[in-house]
This record gives sequence, structure tokens and C-alpha cells, in this order.
Amino acid sequence: MSRHYYGGQAVLEGVMMRGRKAMAVAVRTPQGHIVVHEEPLTAKIYTSTWGKWPFVRGIAMLWDALGLGMRALLWSAEVASQEEGEEPVEFSGPVAWTTIAASLAVAIVLFFLIPTWISRWLASLLNDHPMVDALLEGGIRLLLFLIYLYAIGRLPDIQRVFGYHGAEHKTINAYEAGAALTVDQVRPFSVQHTRCGTSFLLYVLVISIFLFAPLTFAGVQPGWLALVLRFVTRLLLVPVVASIAYEIIRFSAAHDDKPLMRALIAPGLALQKMTTREPDDAMIECAIAALQPVLAADGVISQAIAPGEPQGSPVTSGGVHPPATPTETPHSPPGMARPSSAD
Repeated sequence: MSRHYYGGQAVLEGVMMRGRKAMAVAVRTPQGHIVVHEEPLTAKIYTSTWGKWPFVRGIAMLWDALGLGMRALLWSAEVASQEEGEEPVEFSGPVAWTTIAASLAVAIVLFFLIPTWISRWLASLLNDHPMVDALLEGGIRLLLFLIYLYAIGRLPDIQRVFGYHGAEHKTINAYEAGAALTVDQVRPFSVQHTRCGTSFLLYVLVISIFLFAPLTFAGVQPGWLALVLRFVTRLLLVPVVASIAYEIIRFSAAHDDKPLMRALIAPGLALQKMTTREPDDAMIECAIAALQPVLAADGVISQAIAPGEPQGSPVTSGGVHPPATPTETPHSPPGMARPSSAD
């Protein structure tokens, strides 16, 4: 069996991890307990042979972000918002679809429509050359992405999410280095990871500049139709761009001992300084609690161990586990969501 690259993403007050056969989300409640939710990966993109083909694997990365990632984020919001003795807040049905639709609408306006409009306006002020227009569009999209990351990174709640992002990376790094999955063993590892979703998004944005550049539709009249065609073609090509970006990340991460590959990885690692923070031990504990059931489902370990419990105590789906120390202070849930970042 080929080597499997484990990954996941930060959610509200927790971490989601994905393996070959299952995904698991571990979230810390306002009372300080860790709740673990597990579910098998039954979609064809995960179970079929073609889902593992080069360039098709990038589609699974997108599905993780839009499918699994959003479900994990909504579930974590339910857990993180439930105060003791209160009924859980339901983030399903119409609420879930409204949240997803609103998130996609914001992303489309911010990263597709606005760059297209601004670049078209700037190009008309310069020499109105179609290639200048296209390159401006890509540059503006990348700039907006960086501004967006910087802006949300100033919010205290998002800084906590970035802390869980760092915990996810530390845990994956520790596992891939063969270290024991304990807080003490995981803590020294880096908050950066070569296969991070942040790096993936950066590659998507850079590759899209060159792939979208020829598609200006400069000769199409009226002008509004050219803008519509640009917008539609860019949306349709997102899976293609994602597939190319994923293969570059996968190859460079597997050959990161080569100077050229290290140079290719460096921008993504630098960008991760904006989306990760050094986690506290409680965050690391959540990341470990999310990874263990996934490893158990794949047969890598015999069973998952609940954080703070003796060896031989399994983590069960939906189970609640006590904090590792009696002095641990429960954290309040974040007040808003963030874009998912599948690793």
C-alpha cells in the first residue's frame, strides 16, 4: 500500500483530521472537555481508484475544503457554542446552506468579481492591452488574498483558530517524524508544514495568473459579455488550477531535500506565518485527539487513546473526554467562522 499523507484543518476551538478511511473532528467545549466526532469517508472521490490518480487528487483537496471542511466547521460551531445546561445551537439544514452560500458569495465577489472589475479599469487607464489587464487581475487577486489574511489575523477569535492550525501542523509533523502522539512529544515540532492548505491556496493564485492570462475575451462585444465570459471561465478552471497546484505541492514536499524544491516551498512556508500561531497544550491535545481515531480507522494504531486517560481507554465517536489538567480553563467559542484550509 502506498504511503498516505494525513492532513486536516483547524475548526472553531478544535481540529479536523482526515485519513484513508475516516475523518475525525475534536472540539473543546466551553466546559473544557474534548468532544470527538468520527465518520467514514464513503464518497467515490476517496474510495475509488480514480480518486487517487494524479491531477484528480487535487479535486479531492477542493472537496475537503468545500465538503468535509465546511461540515466540520459547522459541527464545531455547534459544540463550541453550547453552554452547560443549554440546548445545542443547530447549524444544519437551512442554516448550514445559508452559511455555505454566503461564504461562497463573499469569496466569489472578493476574489473573482472585484479583481476583474479593478483590473479592467486600471488597464483602460494604461494601454488597454489584454495581457496587462489579465496580469493586473491576477496580481490584484493575490494582493486581496494577502490583505484578507492579514485583516482576519488581527481578530482574537481567528488568532485562536490559527493556534489550532499550528497544533494540527505540529501533530502531523510529529506523526510523520515517528514521534509519540503525546503533548510533550508534539510540542517541539514546527507550526509550518509543506502540504499546508495555505500554501495550496498560494499556488492556486499564482498558477491562475498564468492560466487565466490568455482568456481576456478582449474582442468580445458588448463589454459586459466579455466580463461575464471571463468570470465563468475562471470559475470553470478552478478545478484545473487546483489539480496542478496540488501535484506541485505533493511533489515538492516529497523531494524537499532538493535545493530547487526547497525554494519552491519557501513562499508557502513564509505565508503560513500569517495563518498559524504557536498553540497551547490544550490545542495540541485537541489535534492529537482528532488524529488518533483516523489512524485507528486505517489500522495504523490499534485504538485511539482519550487525552489525559490511561492507555487502553478508547476514544468513542461523539465521546466526551475530561481536560488533561484540573486547572485548565475552558475557552469561549469564536464569534465567527473562517475560510477552511485543508492540508
